[in-house]
Amino acid sequence: MTFAVDVVVMAAGKGTRMKSQRPKVLHRLGGRALAQHVIDCAAQLAARSVVVITGHGADQVEAGLQPPRQLEGQSATKLQFVRQEPQLGTGHAVQQAAPALPADGVTLVLSGDVPLTRPETLRSLLDLCGGRQLALLTLALPDPAGYGRIVRAPSADGSGAVQAIVEHKDATPEQRAITEIYSGIMAVPTRLLSAWLARLDNQNAQGEYYLTDVVKFAVADGLSVQAHRITDAVQVAGVNSPLQLAELERAYQLRLAQALMEQGTRLADPARFDVRGELVCGQDVDIDVNCVFEGRVSLGDGVRVGANCVIANAVIEAGAVIHPFTHIDGEKLGVTVGQRALVGPFARLRPGAQLGTEVHLGNFVEVKNSTLAAGAKANHLAYLGDATVGERVNYGAGSITANYDGANKFRTVIEADVHVGSNCVLVAPVTIGAGGTIGGGSTITKSTDPGALSVARGRQVSLRDWQRPTKKRG
Repeated sequence: MTFAVDVVVMAAGKGTRMKSQRPKVLHRLGGRALAQHVIDCAAQLAARSVVVITGHGADQVEAGLQPPRQLEGQSATKLQFVRQEPQLGTGHAVQQAAPALPADGVTLVLSGDVPLTRPETLRSLLDLCGGRQLALLTLALPDPAGYGRIVRAPSADGSGAVQAIVEHKDATPEQRAITEIYSGIMAVPTRLLSAWLARLDNQNAQGEYYLTDVVKFAVADGLSVQAHRITDAVQVAGVNSPLQLAELERAYQLRLAQALMEQGTRLADPARFDVRGELVCGQDVDIDVNCVFEGRVSLGDGVRVGANCVIANAVIEAGAVIHPFTHIDGEKLGVTVGQRALVGPFARLRPGAQLGTEVHLGNFVEVKNSTLAAGAKANHLAYLGDATVGERVNYGAGSITANYDGANKFRTVIEADVHVGSNCVLVAPVTIGAGGTIGGGSTITKSTDPGALSVARGRQVSLRDWQRPTKKRG
């Protein structure tokens, strides 16, 4: 495009039908606020700025939205907020944004509760505008009730010039029979928009200032109004209720699933798959049903993820297998699962867990802020927190690192080729020397020498012919 684009995002509405104290545009879809999807889409258009119009819950909305993630080599998109108080209609909303819009560009008007418009659709709309004329995004619906109708000049094929947008409440019965609707999205040269905004009035059924009146102003001024008509209703679907939010969530997830499958990822059932962030897959990745991916997750070549896993902020390297019902959450520290590692079922990896090549973690094993070197194994019922585990360590069932004294955390070091028996407690700070063995049931409070057998438990006592106490009868 040869002209600058400034995006206006309408985000002042209350969203009464959501029946929520949270402003509508902050409800989440795919792990992001509805309006954040719109802001991020604007960045993909290389927009110069994004002006978000807030009103209801303005403080929450402004605190809850972030500047868009920039594409590599792209100039930063400026994010700013203006407030519409009180809310007197869509035209009044854009009037509040007008002072923040440079006259040399094109204004693209989007809605903060319409999250799934594709960037390529908006590029086509901007191309139609061309920096010279008003362009509208339209759609034909079988049931257009509630939407503004596109009124065209009479023509044999119904493609006459756009003459006006008539809001549903103001439409005549003949106009309500029109099925082509205005999506709420328009592109317009800012210098023209500013002049038309000054001419708005509220002489209509709702007593509001309609942004759609700019169409009749353009026609009156002898300017062409173009419409880019699409067929994909999901791209212009808004969210006004929890039901509509759930419907769009499934549409969004299906879109992501189809994109991954086109790249070669195998999903057992695209309808039972959720990404609430960013998922990157290598070749020959298999994902079973009911898996949830949050934050940023990378799955290397040949990774297999079993059913009912939750994975957040993690890197799973090539050939690793995540068995069913495993929970991995790296939060800010991240989690790495090394090549050909086996994790689960029912394992839990917490922030800072770093697993090397061919590490095995079995059922009900929890690892937090610990490094396990190649070939280390903890096959069941164990806890490793704040630990450094060497190569080929075998960590027994029921064993734990006691890393917290109630005030401070300390580290446990288990050197290479150590065998830790079942039901042991390693009280940090402590180092288990290379090749050592810890006898089952031991509580280790002091570091051990390499190659040593260490046993720290009470001596077994057996009393022959001992009788258990019995209850007295009567």
